[in-house]
Amino acid sequence: MTAGPLRGVRAVEIAGIGPGPFAGMLLADAGADVVRVDRPDAGAPGGGPGGTGPVDVVGRGRRSIAVDLKSSRGVEVVLRLVEGADVVFEGFRPGVAERLGIGPDVCLARNPALVYGRMTGWGQEGPLAQAAGHDIAYIALAGALGLVGRPEEPPPPPVNVVGDYGGGGMLLAFGVVCALLEARSTGRGQVVDAAVVDGTALLTALFHGLRAAGRWRDARSANLLDGGAPFYRSYECADGRHVAVGALEPKFTAELLDRLGIGPDDEMRRRWYDPAAWPELHERVAELFRTRSRDEWCALLEGTDACVAPVLSLAEAPGHPHNVARGTFTEVAGVVQPAPAPRFSATPGAVVRPPPLPGQHTDEVLRECGYGDREIAELRASSAVG
Repeated sequence: MTAGPLRGVRAVEIAGIGPGPFAGMLLADAGADVVRVDRPDAGAPGGGPGGTGPVDVVGRGRRSIAVDLKSSRGVEVVLRLVEGADVVFEGFRPGVAERLGIGPDVCLARNPALVYGRMTGWGQEGPLAQAAGHDIAYIALAGALGLVGRPEEPPPPPVNVVGDYGGGGMLLAFGVVCALLEARSTGRGQVVDAAVVDGTALLTALFHGLRAAGRWRDARSANLLDGGAPFYRSYECADGRHVAVGALEPKFTAELLDRLGIGPDDEMRRRWYDPAAWPELHERVAELFRTRSRDEWCALLEGTDACVAPVLSLAEAPGHPHNVARGTFTEVAGVVQPAPAPRFSATPGAVVRPPPLPGQHTDEVLRECGYGDREIAELRASSAVG
């Protein structure tokens, strides 16, 4: 029994990697019945690095049917799925779904109210639409990668949370739900073109505004929110671990400096918001933080208006008391992982099942589409499904 605000929504996910599976996880966590179409020979979905079974965390909450999309009978299976679905989404390069026979025109002809999501890095058109790429290239072109890192070093990749997940999968899920609301009210489906480069550019909206106002420089570690300011950056502690400081506002700054032992008449307070003084102030604050361990600093600062938190590893984060109290992490099939978010007061989401193995629910899904036992046997004999 599914739960969540998307209960009753049926979605078909053509297996891929990166942002598409993340969008599928968000939809499933919110209660949608997501059926993933895997290749019959699939290991990790789409050949990605996540693995199969319980460790495929972003694959949770779905059922899986294995279909050969190069078989005409397999294509017809997918189109039968589409007929009964509210949403279908894929992550092929532009034109591939059309060549396979499951493009938006064909699918919308079968189901005019269908929401057809398309997840790519570069978008459906443009000079780079047919080029290969991954998260780091998309966020580079969007201007986001150039915001992070030290000026004397190449920009470091912020793993793939900014592009694939923030600018990609999350934006696809948002677009799908928006289009679904439109379809529910008008009966008219549409195509959602979600591109990582577009979504990542959208995430930089604030900085374009700050730049236009003369409050952001095109230089790394020189601005308010990029580690340039001494009150918004991470610091190394005596044990080699780190704390994150975000005391932006004056009242939070006062709390921080009081707890660091900076006297009321210290020149540091007067120069705190002067960018010309930031390199010097950073060194003074860094020297202070190196005098105690991370946990000693947290005992003094965490939970106060000094706006300080420990920099935790993936292994440490689930055990932090705040995360434990809120249930920020959960355990599914023996694997610790983030719990569904956001939280809904009346229709809470849930992880309704662990990640499936490719093809685990093939017969079950086929029967729901109206296939009888003899037809299923024939599809298996022809290798159209697995």
